[in-house]
Amino acid sequence: MAIDDLLDEHEQSERVRNWLKNNGAGLIGGIALGLALIFGWKWWVQHRDQQAQAGYAAYAEAVKAIGGDDLKQAQAKVAALREASPQSLYAQLAVLELAQAQVKAKQLDAALATLKQVAADSPMKPYADLHAARLLNAAGKPEDAVKLLSSYDSPSALEVRGDALVQAGKLEEARDTYLKAMTGMDVASPQRRIVAIKLTHAGGTPPGSAESI
Repeated sequence: MAIDDLLDEHEQSERVRNWLKNNGAGLIGGIALGLALIFGWKWWVQHRDQQAQAGYAAYAEAVKAIGGDDLKQAQAKVAALREASPQSLYAQLAVLELAQAQVKAKQLDAALATLKQVAADSPMKPYADLHAARLLNAAGKPEDAVKLLSSYDSPSALEVRGDALVQAGKLEEARDTYLKAMTGMDVASPQRRIVAIKLTHAGGTPPGSAESI
């Protein structure tokens, strides 16, 4: 028979009182800490949601300005958004949309400057650099485009780098780069066919008889 079964009610109540006396402060402290964590978590979630809503509102204003006729005003809106939350996805998207509008307005230098504003650790950075390299090619600065894309190995980046190398007269390097780009593309991809044509024009031979031009 267990010892507790031999204790009468008085002895058991004394044990409970003694336990609470010795451990009550820790028990209350643990409950208080748990409540603090719960309320702290709820506050953080609410604060994060409020920031997200504010960020979207500023982004919506910037997009509205970008769609207007005054790109200087749009630049100011985007700059304000970046200053408020430079690392936010909304800020990076606004930068890309502003650059696109500047390209349409034939403000290529301004578009290049805008694309450089995308944060280095942003998931949008490769996309921004790819478009910047295309603009550099269009501006007759292929060497700068090659340098900008030197750390990228995606098929799209390799294709644009190959275009820059052709423009710079480095045909052998261009052929190697186009071939690397093709290896990362689906065989049935229309873009792969385009790269095959570029490779042929650079003096190379696309792999596979089906791709011979």
